[in-house]
This record gives sequence, structure tokens and C-alpha cells, in this order.
Amino acid sequence: MKRILITGANSYIGMSFERWMSQYSHNYVIDTLDMRDPSWQDKDLSLYDVVFHVAGIAHADVSKVSDKTKQLYYDVNTNLTIQTAEKYKRDLKGKTGQFIFMSSIIIYGEETNINKKRIITLNTEPNPSNFYGDSKLQAEIGISLINDDTFKVAILRPPMIYGAGSKGNYQQLKKIAKVFPVFPDVRNERSVLSIENLCIFLKERVDTQDSGIFFPQDEEYIRTSFLVRDIAKNNRKKVILFSWMNWIVSLLGYVPGKIGKLTNKAFGNLVYSKECKKKKITVKIIEDSKEK
Repeated sequence: MKRILITGANSYIGMSFERWMSQYSHNYVIDTLDMRDPSWQDKDLSLYDVVFHVAGIAHADVSKVSDKTKQLYYDVNTNLTIQTAEKYKRDLKGKTGQFIFMSSIIIYGEETNINKKRIITLNTEPNPSNFYGDSKLQAEIGISLINDDTFKVAILRPPMIYGAGSKGNYQQLKKIAKVFPVFPDVRNERSVLSIENLCIFLKERVDTQDSGIFFPQDEEYIRTSFLVRDIAKNNRKKVILFSWMNWIVSLLGYVPGKIGKLTNKAFGNLVYSKECKKKKITVKIIEDSKEK
């Protein structure tokens, strides 16, 4: 019987994983911990074989925010993550444990382009384009420093996660699918990850109790237009895809300002290389990057 603690009550990923794992309830016990309640610091984390840390501030509009809001991202996404990992290790007192952290593809920056395919490989260096991505990367660096043979740190850098109830960019596409009867069929490619595949991947990490930096993604890349079409279908709507104006959409990607940014965000190309799905890199790489 393995005991798992999900730190971050009411999170979409945490709740989805807990529900999905209920089918294996005879082998796993799962508890959740509300990190907004300061009393979490009094809880004995050594009771758990795995701490799955999902507490954090999700991606939002980062274009116009105050310094106070930026600091909040670092307080929650960075400092709270490191504090939780350090407490877990202290509580274990040398016993074996695994700390799983939900990072994001966002640590490589948000740059996408409709006219150029961007491929992230195992050798691509993180390069956050805003404080949200940097807050995730700094958390990775902090927890990597306490990874060792008994304290296994597993860092996940998933692309966009989709599925019933998912948030973020997926919700924006869902709104489009419900409103617009037609949509441009641009042949772009994006790495994505279904919530079910994420749960399967998480169970594998728990079972093997390994450490490393992982890049979970679906087997195939997705085209934005196909994703919108499928979302519409799941909501009993119909979206007609058309390609005869693709050249105009392509030109919009070069337009400076908000129009070009939105075009590239919607139809840009951003993928993990196929090798990323099957391999991992050691946590020590992050430690080396900090020394630079």
C-alpha cells in the first residue's frame, strides 16, 4: 500500500489524478493538503511515500501586472514549492521518499510562430519569457539541489493539458469552438497532453519512484483546428474547417502588436521532439545551470 499526498486542494490536476487513481484504491491511499492553511507546516509528511506538489498560481495574462502580483507568483510557485520539498525531506529523516513537481513547458518561453516550427529537444536550455515561467524554473532549481539517492525529485514539464474541466488555453479554444461555426484549418503542430495520459504517466512515476526531468506528451502532435473541431463535437456543436484563407492567416503572423501575437499563439508551432517522450534528463542538469 503506497501513500500519496497531493499538496494543493481543489486543483484541476490534483483532483483529476485522485479520481483516476480511485480505480486502484486497494493499492494506494491518497490524501490532499490545503496549502493556503498555514497549519500545513505542522503536518508530518513522512507518512507518505510520495508528495505530489500541484499547489501554484496558474498561467494568466502576464502583460500588465503589478510588482506585487509578480512577487506573489514567486512566493507561491517558487518559495512554497521549495519549502514543501525541504520540509518533506526533513520529516523523512533519511527514509526514502519521492517529490513530484508539476512544472511546465512555459519555462522554455512562450515564443510560437505560425510560419516557423519550434522544436524543444532534450538539449534545449530553459529560457522563460516572463515571471510566470521564471517562477516555475526557479522552483525547479531549488528542489533539484536537495535531490539525492533517497529523496527522489521528479520534475514534469508538460505542454498544454486538455480534457473535461481543464483550464488555461484549452478553455479559450473551447469558447471559440462554441461560438464560431467556421475555423481556419492551418497545418500547425503542437505538443499536448490529455489529462488521462498525464494520470497514467504520474502513476508510472509513483510506481517506479524514480527521479529526473520528464516531458510527458501525447503520442501524436495536434493541429489547433482539429482540436477546436473535436471540442465542438464533444459539446454537440459543429465547426466547419476551411483552408482557402490560410495565406492571409499566415501573413497576420507577421503583423506587429496584438494581432500578430494572437495569431501566432493560436496557430503557432511548438512541440517537444519525439525523443522527449521516451527519455528523461537528470535533475543534476538544473543544478549545473544555476552554477553558470
